Parts: sequence; structure tokens; C-alpha cells
Amino acid sequence: MKKIVYLDSAAITLGQLLKEQALIDSGGQAKWFLREQTVLVNGTEEQRRGRKLVPGDQVEIPDAGYFFLRSKADAPSDDA
Repeated sequence: MKKIVYLDSAAITLGQLLKEQALIDSGGQAKWFLREQTVLVNGTEEQRRGRKLVPGDQVEIPDAGYFFLRSKADAPSDDA
């Protein structure tokens, strides 16, 4: 699954992304999740839940999908 994630702020932590995407139930589970799962940020394995993610970053989680981070300003408008 590929998904574009639009950020309301300049950055989000990896732990926040995992929670917002319903991969974990609480922020406290992030440390465990990152130890047990392979998570790649921009092609490099990452285990820090506090890793800052910014628009343009890509997160790959096998069995969960690809997440492409974009700025909320780049989101398509709903004015159609």
C-alpha cells in the first residue's frame, strides 16, 4: 500500500506517524514496534521513535506500506 501523508506542521516524529497511521495504539508502543519491525526512512533503517520526519521523506514498513510525507499546502483542494 502506498499512502501520501499530509503534515499540518513542519515536522512529525516517527512515533507520531506510527500512531496516526494506526500501526500502534499509543506512543509508548513505538519503541517496541521499532525493535520488532524493519522501518526504513529514506532507504535507511531507523529505530529512533523521535526521528523527525519532514515533507519529502519516505517511510517504508514491510507488510504495512510506503508513506510519502508532504506538506499540507501541497494537498489537493476540496473545492471541486
